[in-house]
Amino acid sequence: MSQATQKRILLVEDDGSTALVLSQYLERQGFVVECEADGSAAVDRIIDTQPAVVVLEADLPGKDGFAVCREVRPHYHGPIIMVTRLTNDMDHVLGLEAGADDYLPKPADPRVVLAHIKTWLRRADAAADAPGEPVKYRFGQLQIDRSARLVFLGNEEIPFTTAEFDLLWLLASHAGNILSRKDIMTHLRGVGHHSPNRSIDMRISRLRKRLGDDTECPHRIKTMRGRGYLFSPTAWD
Repeated sequence: MSQATQKRILLVEDDGSTALVLSQYLERQGFVVECEADGSAAVDRIIDTQPAVVVLEADLPGKDGFAVCREVRPHYHGPIIMVTRLTNDMDHVLGLEAGADDYLPKPADPRVVLAHIKTWLRRADAAADAPGEPVKYRFGQLQIDRSARLVFLGNEEIPFTTAEFDLLWLLASHAGNILSRKDIMTHLRGVGHHSPNRSIDMRISRLRKRLGDDTECPHRIKTMRGRGYLFSPTAWD
């Protein structure tokens, strides 16, 4: 069965010609594509319909893509691919801070958009189906369930975006070992192989905040200066 079978994409794009070209291309690849041109309306559609992937234009009427991202993130945990004409690193970081998982410059070639969508879907399928791989980790009060994509710290469920969960799982699966930024990009290249190093730093910072780590002197996800990051397996009691 094709990876695209029954996969529904929500394309949030206010340029009618761009939306038409991209939606027709994705439909030819077997996806079901729904389009929305208004940012305010997109919030309700994302939350209500829970698409497999959201492709989100940054510059929208009603609410811009960054505002849409921030509003839906507590209610939608699938991948959000931000598409924007803004190209500097700070704009990229703003997208990540808003909760975007991936980032493409505009105009985006439909083939590139398709490649990114397929990468996210492959990763979701691999997480669900990987034989022989652990599906849960527990470190003291921290519990990570890969099959359900849930994280608990004590009795509290901690919400994560798709990219944040994948990064946490990667770090946890290498607990006690240092992962360089290059290692992280290689493992998660659907997220950031075109991203600046700062995007990885930003994701680590978001993980620390969600997990109650000290952002000034972190001890749960440690910075190993000049080498990378280390997930401590003993810092969760």
